[in-house]
Amino acid sequence: MTSLVVPRPIGWLSTRSEDGILNLAPYSYFGALSVSPMLIAVSIGHKKEGLKDSLVNLRHRRAFCMNVVSAELLEPMNESSASVPPNVDEFLRSGLTAVDSDCVDAPFVAECRAVLECEVQQEVDLHGAPNTLVIGEVVGIRLDPSLKTEEGTRLILPEDLRPVGRLGGAAYSVVDEVRRVLRPDRR
Repeated sequence: MTSLVVPRPIGWLSTRSEDGILNLAPYSYFGALSVSPMLIAVSIGHKKEGLKDSLVNLRHRRAFCMNVVSAELLEPMNESSASVPPNVDEFLRSGLTAVDSDCVDAPFVAECRAVLECEVQQEVDLHGAPNTLVIGEVVGIRLDPSLKTEEGTRLILPEDLRPVGRLGGAAYSVVDEVRRVLRPDRR
């Protein structure tokens, strides 16, 4: 399934532990659910030895930031995917700058050009799957002012953002070519 449902956007989830240790991890089981209210979801897999640090932190702080991974951040994103002990700060390990969010009790990646600041709204049981689905409400959006929008809209140009998608295994995609196809008129 991970090589058929592709490309999957990468949600680079940043949290803070109960002890204040920063955590940063990429998740490709991530997506948008609703515009109003603005809701996103991320499916967090469990480790054999217990829950991932991201999920433990989400449950404690009830907050996270979802950082959009652009092409220039592919290598640091990959570095942050390493399995490390809970006392390791993945921001430092990956050479990234952590900044406290204005809206939620979580850090974000300063180098990211787009960030969603979220409050945990709900956890969904996936009926025996070794994952927990977390739904978050977007309460703040950070956009780099250099990001271009489609003329006459508020839509960010994907060829400007150059988001990274997961294709399965070690394969990733980068938006370099965009084809625009208008919807047919309703008759």
